[in-house]
Amino acid sequence: MLAELTQHVVNGLILGGGYALMGIGLTLIFGIMRVVNFAHGEFFMLGAFFLFTLFSLWGVNFFVASLLAVLGVGLVGAVVERLVLRRLRLQPIEIPMLAMVALSVIIQNAAILLWDPSPKTIKHVFSPVPLTLGPIHVVSIRLFAGAMAVALIVGSHLFIQKTRLGRAMRATFQDTDMARLAGVDVDKIYMFTFAFGAALAGASGALLGAVFWVYPAMGDLAALKSFAVVIMGGLGDFLGAIVGGLLLGVAESLGAGYISSGYKDAIGFVLIILLLLWRPQGLFGKKTVSR
Repeated sequence: MLAELTQHVVNGLILGGGYALMGIGLTLIFGIMRVVNFAHGEFFMLGAFFLFTLFSLWGVNFFVASLLAVLGVGLVGAVVERLVLRRLRLQPIEIPMLAMVALSVIIQNAAILLWDPSPKTIKHVFSPVPLTLGPIHVVSIRLFAGAMAVALIVGSHLFIQKTRLGRAMRATFQDTDMARLAGVDVDKIYMFTFAFGAALAGASGALLGAVFWVYPAMGDLAALKSFAVVIMGGLGDFLGAIVGGLLLGVAESLGAGYISSGYKDAIGFVLIILLLLWRPQGLFGKKTVSR
C-alpha cells in the first residue's frame, strides 16, 4: 500500500513539475505586464510540436531539438509582444485579453493546417524499460522530464533573484513608473517577460509532449490547468505557482490511481474548488479587505 502511494506521488510530482513551469510563465506575465494570456496553452502546444518537427521529422538530436523548441517558442512570444501587446498596452485590460483569445484560436488553427489534427507521438531516445528505485518504477523519459522541470524552476528563480535583468523585472513588477525613472527599459522588460513566460510554457509542452501525445488542441486543458495553478498559488506569486502545480499533479495522479484515470482532471479541479473555498486569495496570496 505504501509503495503504491509513493509511486503515485512520484508520478504526480513529475507531472506537477510541468504544470509548475506553465504556472510560473503565466504568473510572471500577469504579475509584471498585467496581461491575462489566454494563448498560454498554445505556447505549450507549440513547444511540443516544435520538438516533434525538429526531432521526429527533421532528425535533429533530441536534446538539441528540445533546446531549439524552447527558444523557438520564446521567439514567437517576443514577436507577439512586439507586434500585438505593445500596441494595446494603454488599452483597458479586456482589449489585450480578447486579443490573446483571438491569437489562441489563430495559433491552434495554424497548427491544424501545418501538422493535421491527428495525435502524434515523439519517439524519444530513452529506453522504455522502467528504472527501479526501491519501490518506485519510473521510465527514463519521465525521470528526464521531472529533472528538467526542477532545473528550469530553480534556474528561473535564480535568474529572477540574482541577475540584473531579473532585478529589473522585479522592479517593474513592484512599480513600473519608478522603475522607468530609475532607468529601466520597460519596453525591453515587457518583451523579455512575455518571451520568457512563453518559453517556459514551451518547455513544459516539449517535456510533457515527449511523455504523452502531441496534437493541436493539447493546449486547451493545459491552459485551464495553468490558470488554476496560478489562482491556487496566489496571483503573481512565483512560489505559489510552483506549489500549486505540484499539488495539482499529485492530486491528479492519486485520483487516477485510486478512483479512475477518466476522472483525474475533474478530481484536480475539485481540489481547486475546495482550496479556494478555504483560501479565496490562494495559498500565498494576501487577503484583501473590502471597504
